[in-house]
Amino acid sequence: MATFAELGLSQPLIDSITKMGFEEPTPIQEKAIPQLLTEATDMVGLAQTGTGKTAAFGLPLMDLIDVTNSNTQAVIIAPTRELCLQISKELERFAAHDRKLKIYAVYGGTDIGKQIRDVKRGVHIIVATPGRLRDMINRRAVNISNIDYVVLDEADEMLNMGFKEEIDAILESTPDEKMTWLFSATMPSDVRRIAKNYMTDPIELTVGEKNTANEDIDHQYVISRPNERYEILRRFLDYDSSIFGLVFCRTRRDTQEVAERLGADGYKADALHGDLSQAQRDKVMQAFRKGKIQILVATDVAARGIDVNEITHVFHYNIPEDISFYTHRAGRTGRAGSKGISLVLMHPRDYHIIRRLEKITKAKFDLAHIPTGKEIGEKRLMAYINRFKKAEPNDDVMAYLPSIAAELEEFTKEQLIEKIASLSFSRLLAKYRNAYDLNPRKPGEKREPRKRDDNMKRFFINVGSMDVEGKAGMLALLCNNSEVEGRSIGKIDMSSKFTFFDIEKDAAETLVKAFEGATLEGRAIRLNEGERKESSGGQRRERRGGGGYRGGGRGRSGGGRRDARGGGGRREKRSRRF
Repeated sequence: MATFAELGLSQPLIDSITKMGFEEPTPIQEKAIPQLLTEATDMVGLAQTGTGKTAAFGLPLMDLIDVTNSNTQAVIIAPTRELCLQISKELERFAAHDRKLKIYAVYGGTDIGKQIRDVKRGVHIIVATPGRLRDMINRRAVNISNIDYVVLDEADEMLNMGFKEEIDAILESTPDEKMTWLFSATMPSDVRRIAKNYMTDPIELTVGEKNTANEDIDHQYVISRPNERYEILRRFLDYDSSIFGLVFCRTRRDTQEVAERLGADGYKADALHGDLSQAQRDKVMQAFRKGKIQILVATDVAARGIDVNEITHVFHYNIPEDISFYTHRAGRTGRAGSKGISLVLMHPRDYHIIRRLEKITKAKFDLAHIPTGKEIGEKRLMAYINRFKKAEPNDDVMAYLPSIAAELEEFTKEQLIEKIASLSFSRLLAKYRNAYDLNPRKPGEKREPRKRDDNMKRFFINVGSMDVEGKAGMLALLCNNSEVEGRSIGKIDMSSKFTFFDIEKDAAETLVKAFEGATLEGRAIRLNEGERKESSGGQRRERRGGGGYRGGGRGRSGGGRRDARGGGGRREKRSRRF
C-alpha cells in the first residue's frame, strides 16, 4: 500500500495529516487522490460510509485551490448540517499549515445574515447543505457561476432526503467547465441521472462492489414481535455494558418513546429527530460524541451525517425496507478499521426482507442469540469480578483496613464473596430472575405462555393515549410525579382512556401514595390494582380491583366518594395537579 507522501500531495498537507495520526491512505483515498491531483476530470467515487471519503476529495481539492485568488473556487454539498460541519472542521484541520486558505460552512438553522456577511469577506471553499446554499444563491449572496470544483458528498442520501430539486438548481448555476466530483455509498438511478446530466465522461472508482456492505460489520437479526422489541433491546444492553450504539426507529414518536424509556430505566440515552430544534440537535450530538450518551435513538433523516468512529452497535428497532437506508444505518458502525455489529429486530413475517438485503448487499445475516436472564446475570457478575481482581489498591483506604478486617473477621471467604456479589447485583438479578426466554423455539416446539414475574403487581390508571404521548408519556407521568424509578415499571398496555401496567411490588405503595389526590387537567386520577381479562366472547374486559384512589380516599363502584376510613363523608384535601 502506498503512503500519503507517494500520492502526490504537497509537503505541508502531508505534515498536517501526519500530525493528525494518519499513516496510510484508505483504498478510496489511494485511488482517488492521484487521479484528482493530476487529471482535470469529473469523478464518481463509490465507497461505503466511514471509508475516508472526506480526505479522498478534500486533500487534493485543497492542493488545487489558488489561495492568491480570493474568489470562491469550490463548493462541497452535503445532506445534513452535521455532515456539513464535520467536513468543514476536518478540512480546517488539514489546512492547519496554510492560514490563507479560507473554508466556511453554510447551513440552515442559524442566522443567514451572518453567513452572508462572512461569505462576502472572501471564502475559497464553501461547505453547504443544499437548501441553505440554494437560498443564498437566490439572494445573490453566493456566486458559483465561475467556480472550478463542485463536490457532491453522500449524493444518494441527499436524493433520498428529497433534495433533487435543490441539487438540480445548484448544478445549473455552475459553469460547464467546472470539475464535478460525486461521492456516494450506493448508485441508485437518481445518482446515475446526475452523473449523466451534469458530468462529462466521469472516471468511476469503486471500493468494494456497488451497494455492498462494509466487511468490518457483522450483520445479525433477531425475531421480535412488536411488543417484545424494547425488552429485547434492553437485554442486549444489559448483557454488554460496553455497548456504545445507535438505535434507529421509523417515526419521531417511536424515537422519543424508546429514548425516554431507556432514560427512565437508567441508561444514558437521548433522542435525535426532526422535532428537535437545531440547538437541541447540536447539544445531543455533542454529548454523544463525548460519550456522555451511551445510546442515541434516531430517525433515518436526523442521523444522516453522524460520524463517530467508536460506535459498536447499530440496532434497527424497525427494519428498513429501503435498501439504501439499511446501508447508511449500518455504516455508522465498523468505521476506521474497527469492527461493529448491525442488529435487525425483525418481525417473523419479514424474512423476505432479510433475504433481499443479503442478495443486494452480499452480506450474510446471522440469527443472533437473545441473552437470557441467567446469561445476563452471569455475564455482568463475572465482568464485575474481573474488574474487582484488576482493581489497584487505594492508599486512602489502607488506613482503615484494620477496622474493616475486625468488622469482617466473623465471615468466611465464601460468605464475603456472596455478600459482595449480592449487594452489587441484587436489583439486576431480581429483574431477570423469572425472565422469559425470547429466542425462537425449534421447529414444531410450542412457545410457552409468558408468565408475569411474581415480583410484579398489575395496576389500572384512568389515563390513556388521549391524555399522554404514548408509553413514554405514561412512563414519564408515573415516574416524574413519584419517587419510583422507570426500571420498576414493567409491561404497559394502553387504551385511549385508560392503561394497565406492571410495577414491582416494593414500589407499588410508593406510587399509590404519590398519586393520592392527584388530578390531570382538572380530572381526578384513579389508580388501583387491576387486571385486564378475556371475556367469554373473546373480547377484553377490565377488572379494576376494589375501587380507585380519588382525591384522598378510596371510592367503591356504585357508591359516592368515601374517605380513607370507609365513612360516607368527604375528606378535604388539596388536590395535586400534573
